[in-house]
Amino acid sequence: MHTTAQALKCFQLCCDLTSKYCSIDLVTLDQRSGNVIILAREAINIEIEPDGEWRFV
Repeated sequence: MHTTAQALKCFQLCCDLTSKYCSIDLVTLDQRSGNVIILAREAINIEIEPDGEWRFV
């Protein structure tokens, strides 16, 4: 299950992406790592860790 920190960061990042007219293709939870994954366009892949820290992959 996702954490509150992940949910808040996911919402913030999705808002930032869509404000730049970047469509979001997929938001999902990786059951193995517990990370939230955001796929946007062809080149943007973001992972949000349970503590809310995120990175481009």
